[in-house]
Amino acid sequence: MSALEVDVHGAAGPMAIDVAFRAAGAPLLIVGPNGAGKTSALMMILGALAPRRGRVALDGAPLYDDARGVDVPVERRRIGFLPQRYALFPHLDVLDNVAYGIRAPARAERRRRAMDALAELDAAALAGRRPRQLSGGEMQRVALARALAGRPRALLLDEPLAALDVSVRTDVRRFLAQRLRALAMPTVLVTHDLDDAEALDGDIVVIEAGAIVQAGRLPDLTARPATEFVRRFVRGRAP
Repeated sequence: MSALEVDVHGAAGPMAIDVAFRAAGAPLLIVGPNGAGKTSALMMILGALAPRRGRVALDGAPLYDDARGVDVPVERRRIGFLPQRYALFPHLDVLDNVAYGIRAPARAERRRRAMDALAELDAAALAGRRPRQLSGGEMQRVALARALAGRPRALLLDEPLAALDVSVRTDVRRFLAQRLRALAMPTVLVTHDLDDAEALDGDIVVIEAGAIVQAGRLPDLTARPATEFVRRFVRGRAP
C-alpha cells in the first residue's frame, strides 16, 4: 500500500515544529488549536517550507532527507494540495483553473485531462463557469479536481470544509469522505471540526505548540483525552 512517511523538525516563524506520522490508505487527520503548526507541517510535506532536519518519504522514496542532502522541488513531489480558501483564479473559467497545474506540453492535452478530472468529481458541467458563479460546494469540487488533475501520489487538504456555509457542509463532507475512500491514496487533512473526524474515520494526530500531544482513533481520544484541547475537541467544542 502506498504510504507517506513524515518526520520533520524545524522552525516556522517563532515556533518549532517537531512531528512524525505516517499516512497510508485512509485519511490521516491533523487537529489542534489555532497557531499550533498544522499548516506549517503540511507546507513541510509539500516542500514549500524547509524543515531544519528530518525526512519526508513517499512510497519509500525520499522527498526530503537532510542526512542525504535530498530536497525535491515542490513541482516534482507530485503532491496534490487543496488550500483552505481554494485559491481559484477569478479571471479563468473552471476548466482552465483545473488545467493550470497540469504538466503537459500541449494545451489541448492539459484541457483534456482537466475535463477528465472534473468528470471524475461529477463537475464537468461547471467547466465554462467562472469561480464567482459557483456555490461553495461547487468551488470545493473544482479545487479538488485541480489538486487531482496533476495525478498526484499523495494529497494534502488544509481545512477543506471551513469556507463552506453550515447549510451545505454536511453534504459536501459526505461527498469528500466518499471520494477520499475511493482514491485510497496517502492523504493528510487538517481540520478543527469533530464532524469531519467522524465522517472521514481516519487516524488522528493532535498538534499543540508544534508538537504531537496525542495520536490515535477518535474513540481512543474520546476515552482518554490527553489535554484540555483534546477534551474540547471530542466534545465538539474546540475553537
